[in-house]
Amino acid sequence: MKNLPEVKLGIVAVSRDCFPMSLSVSRRKAVVKEFTEKYGEIFECPTCVENEIHMRTALKEVKEAGCNALVVYLGNFGPESAETLLAKEFGGPVMFVAAAEETGDNLVGGRGDAYCGMLNASYNLKLRNIKAYIPEYPVGTASECADMIGEFLPIARAIIGLNNLKIISFGPRPQDFLACNAPIQQLYNLGVEIEENSELDLFEAFNKHAGDARIPEVVKSMEEELGKGNLKPEILPKLAQYELTLLDWTEAHKGSREYVAIAGKCWPAFQTQFGFVPCYVNSRLTAMGIPVSCEVDIYGALSEFIGTVISKDAVTLLDINNTVPADMYEADIKGKFNYTHKDTFMGFHCGNTAAGKLSFCAMKYQMIMARSLPEEVTQGTLEGDIIPGDITFYRLQSTADAKLRGYIAQGEVLPVATRSFGAIGVFAIPEMGRFYRHVLVEGNYPHHGAVAFGHFGKSIYEVFKYLGVAVEEIGFNQPKGMLYKTENPFA
Repeated sequence: MKNLPEVKLGIVAVSRDCFPMSLSVSRRKAVVKEFTEKYGEIFECPTCVENEIHMRTALKEVKEAGCNALVVYLGNFGPESAETLLAKEFGGPVMFVAAAEETGDNLVGGRGDAYCGMLNASYNLKLRNIKAYIPEYPVGTASECADMIGEFLPIARAIIGLNNLKIISFGPRPQDFLACNAPIQQLYNLGVEIEENSELDLFEAFNKHAGDARIPEVVKSMEEELGKGNLKPEILPKLAQYELTLLDWTEAHKGSREYVAIAGKCWPAFQTQFGFVPCYVNSRLTAMGIPVSCEVDIYGALSEFIGTVISKDAVTLLDINNTVPADMYEADIKGKFNYTHKDTFMGFHCGNTAAGKLSFCAMKYQMIMARSLPEEVTQGTLEGDIIPGDITFYRLQSTADAKLRGYIAQGEVLPVATRSFGAIGVFAIPEMGRFYRHVLVEGNYPHHGAVAFGHFGKSIYEVFKYLGVAVEEIGFNQPKGMLYKTENPFA
């Protein structure tokens, strides 16, 4: 995949002046050894920070090494000002982690008290309004700290990506899609740039790509991907022309930013003017690492990008769409899977899910649009049942009054035939019924949710926190016995 940041990680040990610096240095070396063996490269900063002068030296060393993410390691108690100023001046994602004591045989000269130091570090970070990732239990052995740093990698990748992201949108949202409203203030607060364009600009660029010499090559790629599912071969040249239009646009318009995501238009006039629907092309770009949301869903595109950089895999954007019929639940789910009927639902979109995430796929026409338009202008969807397996359903959203909130729920796609159309799957999320009512409905979320293929809730949750989403504004599918604030305890 392209369009993904690479994390160049550095580690700086810190030491309180009344503790032996050698303790922090030796513990840092042990962490680096463990991390390198398990996860790969990390730059070991040679300067151990004891004061602000050391801090500037260490900062220079990690910058010259090309580090874009940093681990501040409390090998002992640590200097509160210097270590937090290091995080502030570094400018990229930072985590704090601390050393556990190694042995009961060395608790005099070899005791570091980093368990205590982490408290003061967290307090000083808050005083200075500095964002940093602190693991669930941030004090550990060298091996445990290496694992915690490994968990930091996808979080750092997401923060780096968002700080260098431009979302490119085309056209206003369709009428009656106010649910996908997108106040842009929070995008700027997150460090994300937004470029809003008219679909007329896109149409002009598309027409200029007519006869592009690269079209046959893209058509061949599409044919190979579709295989027997290539049921609309006559539309592939137009789709290839559109794909090239989007790819060229992103390169020409990313400006100072390194990464892009697209919030695309797909109706109501798109089909009649372009002569097709863009679903399949959207799926292909998303598989390349350039998420494309439907219906000009700007925060949907933002959410997809977060999932892409965390999972390093294709994601999709689906409607939280329809219930599973009772007879279907009784025949295909009950007794075979440990879910109630209300735990299940169908996630659907017209055809924007990457071919590699479908159990089978076929190029078809958009059935819903074809109810009111000629079928020939609605071709371009990629239909099929979504592959079974673990998923994370999530979304980051700005409210109408520009407050940032999000939700995360882990579950799975069941190996159950959908018997329906579009890119669709039978989803199961524990306690989905309550989550639907007290997070999605109560929180006024739109019908679009991003789907990552795997359980990535832990990383996404930490990214949301790092971005400044208040923990009370991060909804999740709470287990039985854990009431939502709006849930009737007598129901």
